[in-house]
Amino acid sequence: MRVTNRMLSNNYLNDMRTNLTNMQKMQSQLSSGKEIRRPSDNPFKVARSMQLTSDMATNTQYNENIKDTINWLDATDTSLGQVNESLQRVRELMVSAGNAAFGSDERKAIKDEVNQKVSEIAQILNTNFDGRYIFGGTKTTSKPINVNTEVLSGNNTLSFAGKNGENLPTNSTDIDVQAQLDMIGTKMNVEVTQGVTMSYNVTASEVTNFTNEKGKKIDVMDLLKDIVTNLDSANPADQEKLINDNLSDLTSTVTNVLKIRAEVGAKQNRMDSAKDKNEEENFNMTDILSKTEDIDITQKMMEYSMAQTVYTAALQTSSRIIQPSLMDFLR
Repeated sequence: MRVTNRMLSNNYLNDMRTNLTNMQKMQSQLSSGKEIRRPSDNPFKVARSMQLTSDMATNTQYNENIKDTINWLDATDTSLGQVNESLQRVRELMVSAGNAAFGSDERKAIKDEVNQKVSEIAQILNTNFDGRYIFGGTKTTSKPINVNTEVLSGNNTLSFAGKNGENLPTNSTDIDVQAQLDMIGTKMNVEVTQGVTMSYNVTASEVTNFTNEKGKKIDVMDLLKDIVTNLDSANPADQEKLINDNLSDLTSTVTNVLKIRAEVGAKQNRMDSAKDKNEEENFNMTDILSKTEDIDITQKMMEYSMAQTVYTAALQTSSRIIQPSLMDFLR
């Protein structure tokens, strides 16, 4: 087979074009720091990289959910601590009211302070965090508790609040009222990782309605109303009820608040663990993504230097092997 100058030139040009293409690809990789620039470079790695990027974005959102939930739980824990302090103060005042030496003036002073504590409890249960009422269940855009002042006695009482600020009677048969009451007592859930959700809020219904360890159902709103009414009464039977049944029920209420607060603390610990796990997963996925699409700078620089050397050597070799043609002599 006869090897002509044209064949040498064509083969040389093809090889040089391949070398230049390889150098262009390596230059592109070095400038971007990425192994792949388009799906055709490596379809498998591109698919894996896209999946990892999607998983990391999802994981980042889970992390935001966890952070928001931790902040919510912190606000809830603080508020429950304040409710507990208010109830403890009411309990101390009730114990003081049982002192037989106290006259009507002392009992009135106690009643006035209890009325202030009732308003304070309502204010705490209406705590707003990040534009939402934390004890409002799923009815987060309007306050869950109203404070009502009785005209004759001047006593403060509590009731559930509707979306327009109206009172919501718990024994109402109205469908809209019951729907709003159900919303106040409904738990909210958050997804902390794929397929794993947990309820994180405490509702006003949990704080004000519960069953104690003896199986007795206690309505805290009715209990506080009964306490201020009995403090106002001169009837010995009412005073006896104050330091016995009312005091016992209030003690159960304090215990219930402490129990709820302990549950909030457990959820805070769970959220902290979920946050650590989430951050570890994100770190691992970032590492895998880096190994999938990032280049080894040192190795790639060596490859590029070698390709550049080959290209230069090819230019020098071709100048010696490809002889001048007739057209070169005719110039």
